[in-house]
Parts: sequence; C-alpha cells; structure tokens
Amino acid sequence: MGEGRLIRIELPEAPPPPSAYAEADRRQAIDDLIGGNSFDPLGLGPGPFVLHLMVREGRLILDIRDAVDQPLRAIILVLGPFRRLIKDYLMLVANHEEAVTTGAMDARVQAIDMGRRGLHNEAAELLTMRLEGRITVDFETARRLFTLIAALHQRM
Repeated sequence: MGEGRLIRIELPEAPPPPSAYAEADRRQAIDDLIGGNSFDPLGLGPGPFVLHLMVREGRLILDIRDAVDQPLRAIILVLGPFRRLIKDYLMLVANHEEAVTTGAMDARVQAIDMGRRGLHNEAAELLTMRLEGRITVDFETARRLFTLIAALHQRM
C-alpha cells in the first residue's frame, strides 16, 4: 500500500443533522480519519489529499484534490449496493441514541454497538471492493468513510 493520506474532508453544506448525536458521530468520523488514514488513489502519487465527499442523483462522488484543493480526479460510485447497509446503520444509530438518552440497560447498548460494528465491517468490505483498482484504503479508513456516507444520507 502507498503512503497516501487524507489531510482534509469536505462535506457539502446541507440542512442540519437530525440530532446533536448524529452530528457528533459525523464529526468523530472526520476527526478519526484525519488522525489516521490510508488513502491511495492509484496513479496520483503519494499525496497528501483533500476529499470532497458528496451524494448527487443517487451516486457517491469522491472528488479527490491535492493539498491546495486543486482537483485531481473524481470517482463516482452508484449507491445501490450500499442502500440496505445505510438504512440499517441509520436505524441502529437512532436506536443507540435512544438507548443512551433513556438510560437503557448496558446490555441493550452493547447489543446495538455490536450490530453497528458488524454493519460497519460489512460496509467497509463493500466500499473497499467497490474502490478496488481506483483507490486503495485500509479497513479503518473504509469504516470511517462509510460513516460519512451514511451521514450524507441522513441529511437528505
């Protein structure tokens, strides 16, 4: 794997997220990505890179730019294969928020967390596969990118 990495993530201006909890989840994913990631767009050199991530007309657009925000390449993925995972993930996030805010038993929160981790893992594998031959990402980077993809859907 190359030495590429993301130094900034840009999401489109959108309506506010449905809750402070959802916003914190999105913010944490961005902070974690910037803190450590492996993002190697094939044929673009070592980076670092800026990623403008957006959803348009049912497609995910990864607008890859250089460190001074000059466009390098856009990669477009259809979102159909992710729809079930996004829907299930957003449902689990809402259930987790409800469980935490109502003081639910630890066992319920842990069960929701396990389900969320499983969905994250499945989505990371799918994203890695869909990016194959275009962008090489490690597993944790793919997981965090999926969180942002789900957050983009949550705002729509």
